Amino acid sequence: MPVHDLTAMELRDRIAAGQVSSVEATRAVLDRIDRLDPVVGAYLSILPERALETAKEVDRKIAAGEPVGTLAGVPIAIKDVLCTSFGTTTCGSRILQNFHSPYDATVVRKLLDADAIIVGKTNMDEFAMGSSTENSGLRKTVNPWDTSRVPGGSSGGSTAAMAARMCFAALGSDTGGSIRQPASFCGVVGLKPTYGRVSRYGLVAYGSSLDQIGPIAGTVADAALLLSVIAGHDPADSTSVDEKAAPAGDYLAGLNEPVEGLKIGIASAFNAGAEPAIQKAIGEAVDDYREAGAEIVEVDMPHLDYAIAAYYVIATAEASSNLARYDGVHYGYRSENANDYIEVYTKSREEAFGKEVKRRIMLGTYALSSGYYDAYYLKALKVRNLIRGDFVRAFERCDCLMMPAAPTTAFQIGEKVDDPLKMYLADIYTVAVNLAGIPGISIPCGFDAAGLPIGLQILTPAFSEAKLLRIARMYEARTNWHTRKPVGLE
Repeated sequence: MPVHDLTAMELRDRIAAGQVSSVEATRAVLDRIDRLDPVVGAYLSILPERALETAKEVDRKIAAGEPVGTLAGVPIAIKDVLCTSFGTTTCGSRILQNFHSPYDATVVRKLLDADAIIVGKTNMDEFAMGSSTENSGLRKTVNPWDTSRVPGGSSGGSTAAMAARMCFAALGSDTGGSIRQPASFCGVVGLKPTYGRVSRYGLVAYGSSLDQIGPIAGTVADAALLLSVIAGHDPADSTSVDEKAAPAGDYLAGLNEPVEGLKIGIASAFNAGAEPAIQKAIGEAVDDYREAGAEIVEVDMPHLDYAIAAYYVIATAEASSNLARYDGVHYGYRSENANDYIEVYTKSREEAFGKEVKRRIMLGTYALSSGYYDAYYLKALKVRNLIRGDFVRAFERCDCLMMPAAPTTAFQIGEKVDDPLKMYLADIYTVAVNLAGIPGISIPCGFDAAGLPIGLQILTPAFSEAKLLRIARMYEARTNWHTRKPVGLE
């Protein structure tokens, strides 16, 4: 078996046993990037010298019998929304195209402490605003399963890199589905942890009450492995949950033990609007759980229809506030055509922000403006509480909820770029999860007639990632969808 076809756990164990060197694995990944990324466009920056030096150090420590970290020698990709003290941190935007962060995000530091090899930083919708990665201001990313289609977004670079096996695992960020939706489009596993489970320190903010960092991987076990490394309290992040209140743990422990007496909640609203092939695949996945002994219960989610509207008011309002810092003065792009301070501010933003970012800043500024704050922003916050209550009541009747991760499979490049509303509706099954702050995962569960992947989304109560991963693993162990790989790129 080629090195790149190993899972992250298999590679880690072979490196530890001396069967494969970290340098060998890193070179294999870098070779694939050199060969495939000119087509896929998953990476914004590649760090070959640094990656190989780190890999050599891991091999040296193993040969010397020194202790190594949990991810020793495993090549990882990270979304370019995470600050690194090495390379650039661009957020897929011209306004940060040459920005060098002075520090590492907490999750980056945890990966490095675990002896992971960071091979590069991946493309994304600008400032994580989008559902297709078409909004990147720096390059185009395509779906490895069909290069005429989008990889999803905003973490499309990370999911495309994982699908094309140009890394062994990756990190993304999820504000309204930006891990789960592209994971569904690219046929990989994508996990959004509970809000507060993973430190957001060093994550460039889009929607501060919604953003969460999570793992993207080829298997549920690899996602559990990565989560075990990055989860936990961080005193540098005031939204990071206290360990005493909700301790993080070893998410691999008990992963292969089925959840006894599993009750799965299904709401008719969850499948409304999904393509027939997706409804069929989700129904068959639920039937598979039923055959494994699970009980299916109907739940009512009366406020789910308002999730998209509430989300785009709250998210754009927070974006308007967060992106005010890009003023052409403190750091980032500065217009050369400005004659005074006001023009420095306005022309820098006009020239360097993309169309979608400008649209969301304007929407958010409007929602927060005098006379409209109560009518839009406060009302959206009230709806958010109603949606959170729907989930709380649903979980009183079941262990988890199941639904599609996206209403369609990967759509054609350019198909929705001129219709923002259609693009926003690509997140219809995911945004409510961020509003409620609960964990969710997308796992492969089939393909449509065009051979494009379909993702099953599973949700559990807050801080129950261990149960969520066990439930996901139950299905993965009974199927082989996760073993399928794109063809045509080799």
